[in-house]
Amino acid sequence: MKKRTRARELALQFLYQIDLLGDPMIDELALFLRGEERDAETCRFARRLVEGAHEQRTAIDAEVQSVAQNWQISRMAVIDRNVLRLATFELLFCRDIPPKVAINEAIELGKRYSTENSGAFINGILDKIKNRSTVPAEVDAPPLAGDPGGADARSATDAAADAAADAED
Repeated sequence: MKKRTRARELALQFLYQIDLLGDPMIDELALFLRGEERDAETCRFARRLVEGAHEQRTAIDAEVQSVAQNWQISRMAVIDRNVLRLATFELLFCRDIPPKVAINEAIELGKRYSTENSGAFINGILDKIKNRSTVPAEVDAPPLAGDPGGADARSATDAAADAAADAED
């Protein structure tokens, strides 16, 4: 499994825990990642996704709700809701991740961990979000721990390498 795919899987698992057990679970993220994954790069990306999706949850939920016709986000399956949160974070706040990659990864997570209909449901919601992004462009992913400049301090070469790595997933 590719590192970023694994990181998304870990992020989904932890977002699921936060959804069920409450916001204080965010304090357990480092312990969770240490127990589940040895690769530092995978852990960094998973942390970026979890922290970002958690910090931007209000904006993300509003965006999902605005395109989810006849669906209250609180009534969605827990896995689907968190796959949507994760991918919406990537679409709206991670300029270094190609939208197609974020959507395809989310569809696969939905198929793997939720129902047989989840892939189509997730695809439909994320496609609408991709086509009407309303979150201000200056808002970006939170900086990684130990990365003083955050996502914007990365070189174009680093961003291109990450995009290529995502495209391979």
